[in-house]
Amino acid sequence: MNRGLGSWPARRAAISPDRVALVFGDASWTYAELRDRITRLAHRLRAAGAGRGDRVAYLGPNHPALVETLFATHLLGAVFVPLNSRLTAAELRYQLDHSGARILIRAPECADVSAPTTIPLSSLSALPEGPPIEADVALDDPALILYTSGTTGRPKGAVLTHGNVTWNTYNLLVGVDVAGDEVTLIGAPLFHVAALNQCLLPTVLKGGRCVIMPSWNVDQALDLIESQRVTWMFGVSAMFAALARSPRWPHTDLSSLRCVMSGGAAVPPALIRAYQERGLTFCQGYGMTETAPGATFLEARESLDHVGSAGVPVFFTDVRVDGNPGEVLVRGPNVTPGYWNDPAATAGAFTDGWLHTGDIAEVDPGGHFHILDRLKDMYISGGENVYPAEVEAALFTHPGVAEAAVVGIPDERWGEVGRAFIVPAPGPTPSTTELRDHLIERLAKYKIPAEFTFVDDLPRTGSNKVRKADLRKLR
Repeated sequence: MNRGLGSWPARRAAISPDRVALVFGDASWTYAELRDRITRLAHRLRAAGAGRGDRVAYLGPNHPALVETLFATHLLGAVFVPLNSRLTAAELRYQLDHSGARILIRAPECADVSAPTTIPLSSLSALPEGPPIEADVALDDPALILYTSGTTGRPKGAVLTHGNVTWNTYNLLVGVDVAGDEVTLIGAPLFHVAALNQCLLPTVLKGGRCVIMPSWNVDQALDLIESQRVTWMFGVSAMFAALARSPRWPHTDLSSLRCVMSGGAAVPPALIRAYQERGLTFCQGYGMTETAPGATFLEARESLDHVGSAGVPVFFTDVRVDGNPGEVLVRGPNVTPGYWNDPAATAGAFTDGWLHTGDIAEVDPGGHFHILDRLKDMYISGGENVYPAEVEAALFTHPGVAEAAVVGIPDERWGEVGRAFIVPAPGPTPSTTELRDHLIERLAKYKIPAEFTFVDDLPRTGSNKVRKADLRKLR
């Protein structure tokens, strides 16, 4: 019996075959049509040699073929490896070799890499019919290998089991009232755990409609919110900031949106309030690839009273800090069993069953977690800990700042001081003196950066996180 993710489309099609499952451009597919397309693709993958435990990779933009490949792979009991389409050929070759992918489905616009069997994405449009496929898949079987951003050294392949993803979905559905008539906008990349596990899969489980964007585009997002009557969307801070800066922001009809949800990095409170002022419920959570990804969540009913908090531990997961503030530790059925072919990294990530996240948080008297920063991003200036995320949030409140990233740099007197990289907002660029004066009212002096550098944009990973290691190299 298939108890894994591969069984979901057929189970959902049995309940609501005529509901629209996916929308992409002008095309749409019902759940019955999606089930049939997935079965056809599973036969194609099996003919190419994919079976239980084999790895099937996908390299391409957000597309219905990614969804079909994921479920077809799991229908066979194989392991899905979504690849970051923004990576170079050398980076992708490492991940293909490391995962041992037997099959690669590749879009033509992506880097020219291959697996033992490479299938062009274009060839999936017309596949012959085949009978239903039954494979024995247990919840403890590996479902996904998701490569971390690799900001230091080689990226690690986090393994998520079918059970990890299923329990994460339960956690999400406890925190968000996802409905059967949900219309979910998916603009974040589906090779990233948040869009995949926090948006696509919960929507499919509930029988809602997933509106897929090939890539993030502010104008297209606003168009789709209006035309598709989008009810729910996920984004990272940079995406929501770009929406709020659009000249169309004050006038676009956003009345269909029940909730917007963010994660991946701390969201400046000023940005959350910009959404609340439009009458929108802004929820955020905290997690990581290794937790599938939810660890804490701030529910809609608390979003006004706890702006800036990452919420409390999700329902079926334990979260604590080692000190207050201290490193966040997580354990639960959604937590990875370890890293693919890397027993040393697996052993180093856990203590007595608790996953070390590398993130620093403090917990307020009400039990709400406040994520301060990455452990490796914190720097010490004159003996005082400085959390760049706090400084970045303060900078973001200045109207002349569109984005900000702060890193610690060596200093003979203080050990380390801050250097702020600023992406100016449209209009006059603020002066360094103006920014310092702005921060003096909001932060202790030792937290104020010693240097300010204005840039056109910030280097980012495929999941839209700022590559601070790259910024530290700039002088």
